[in-house]
Amino acid sequence: MKDELFRKISTKQFEFDESVASVFDDMIQRSVPFYKQNVKLITQLIAHLAPKKAQICDLGCSTASLLFELFSLQKDFVLCGVDEAEAMLSIARKKAKAFKAEISFLQGNLNELEFKQHDIFIANYTLQFIRPLQRQALVDKIYHSLNPKGFFILSEKIVYEDAVLAKQMIDIYAEYKQEQGYSHFEIAKKREALENVLVPYSEKENITMLENSGFKKIESFFKWGNFESFIAFKD
Repeated sequence: MKDELFRKISTKQFEFDESVASVFDDMIQRSVPFYKQNVKLITQLIAHLAPKKAQICDLGCSTASLLFELFSLQKDFVLCGVDEAEAMLSIARKKAKAFKAEISFLQGNLNELEFKQHDIFIANYTLQFIRPLQRQALVDKIYHSLNPKGFFILSEKIVYEDAVLAKQMIDIYAEYKQEQGYSHFEIAKKREALENVLVPYSEKENITMLENSGFKKIESFFKWGNFESFIAFKD
């Protein structure tokens, strides 16, 4: 279904409810530059780096597009998706049933859940929706829930520290969204709805957060404008 949520005037704050879930796959592919290519790159990285029978958990899995990409590799991965939005998981479960994909799903708040030990955690544009005061504690929990030699893949919208460059990147991103068919009005209304809901960090802030949790080896492997992906290894 095509994303037309912000064509109407609304003062509602952005949330992952049924209306968003129903158009989410279209929304994220038109809102995040090179989203499909980045998902493909992540799955290829995992295919090359993961141990046999790797336990993999996608935190904030939404409709589970990344997990289905992993499942399609026909590896012996044990896949799990976690999301707070039941509307998202409802769609993910229907997809899993249709594709006969062996993926387990868990509904819950990431800050409150106790994580089982995994070889790999993924947070693909998820932590930016976690309150900054709670973000470090969540990354700490991810680090401690990783098995030795495990790794964490993190994709985030980022901000630039230089004010002029930051403004230019915002403008370039708005131009990108117009190229995807969004109007000036839709772009402005969504930005307003996301105010104080999506709170991005800078590249340095994300790396520092990972280092503070204990990660020693951290690399950026994808970047377009104000979107970036990192991989962090546990010793």
